[in-house]
Amino acid sequence: MASADTLALLNAGKLTGTNHIKISAELTSFPNALYSLTDTLEILESMIGFKANQITHIPEHAIPTQNLRWLIVTDNALTHLPKSIGACKKLQKLMLAGNQLSALPDSLANCHTLELLRVSANQINALPNWLLKLPKLAWLAYAGNPFADVYEAENMRKLHAVEIDWAQLSIGKVLGQGASGITYQADWHHDGLNEAVAVKIFKSGLTSDGLPRCEMDANILAGAHSNLVGVKGIITHHPQHIQGLVMPLLDPNLKVLAQPPSFDSCTRDVYLDACKLSFEQAKHIANGVRSAMQHLHTQGLMHGDLYAHNILWSDTQVVLSDLGGASFLPLQDKALAQNLMRLDIRAYRILLEELVQNAGLTDGEAAAIRAFAPNTL
Repeated sequence: MASADTLALLNAGKLTGTNHIKISAELTSFPNALYSLTDTLEILESMIGFKANQITHIPEHAIPTQNLRWLIVTDNALTHLPKSIGACKKLQKLMLAGNQLSALPDSLANCHTLELLRVSANQINALPNWLLKLPKLAWLAYAGNPFADVYEAENMRKLHAVEIDWAQLSIGKVLGQGASGITYQADWHHDGLNEAVAVKIFKSGLTSDGLPRCEMDANILAGAHSNLVGVKGIITHHPQHIQGLVMPLLDPNLKVLAQPPSFDSCTRDVYLDACKLSFEQAKHIANGVRSAMQHLHTQGLMHGDLYAHNILWSDTQVVLSDLGGASFLPLQDKALAQNLMRLDIRAYRILLEELVQNAGLTDGEAAAIRAFAPNTL
């Protein structure tokens, strides 16, 4: 059912008893008709999602502060958030990318359960001091804000991306599709060679994590590393002027470590029952991801989305993928940069605990896996 049809049925009072509603219909305000479903609506109580509408304002009383765990208002036109959001004691996941926010409300400092925050592609001039004091914050994306554009420019100043003409690429089958784009297998014709590559074509000017420009710059800045996907170059002269990346073609035997979070798990990945790791496999994954994370930090990047669902692995290789949520670190403020890197380390510690839980380990082996986490920066 289309979102517009859902909205029409909602306003007509024909969704009585519904427990799950999803609407993306260029809304400019919160639909009052939703209040008629307060006795049954579940997803819109613990998880609220109004992505890609035209919402400019959220009333103070619109947020169910007692039970809200997950709020998605990505790609709207919000200029501020209601102060009442600070009363959301259970809030774990807040996705605000692609709005017009110039600041975050200080009341958000009271949300001590907040673990994931996306504020990319807004108009924020500085990160608030209280933000990095949130005790559980582990996944943060802020690229594409005025202050972050300064960090990006500083880091990219000495780098130049290889430009690859669209005419040199022969596009093949789809390898994968995500929120930000579609990845194809392709042949790159250059220097008398036909090189097998992967080509990522971005869907639009805004992804769920931020701007394609930021993701492309992050890949370029990350450079080559055995535990990262890497990049060959950026696409030029696309007939529709679409942005894209040319990347190495990964081993098809690599498998994803886990599935993304569900409505119930909220901020935690979902591991399939078949994912039973040996001690050696858990150690192999932990070592590869740590190496990739430390390389990104050295290059001036925070991954921001260090999750098992972004980890590809086999018994011979580990790859930390998806820099869509990556953020550029400040070169001129080492203390701030270290505090930001600690968020990645917190996410990495969560990953290590998940590896321990999904491997039949002795106490000594579990301690060895946990020891992979850096103690200091």
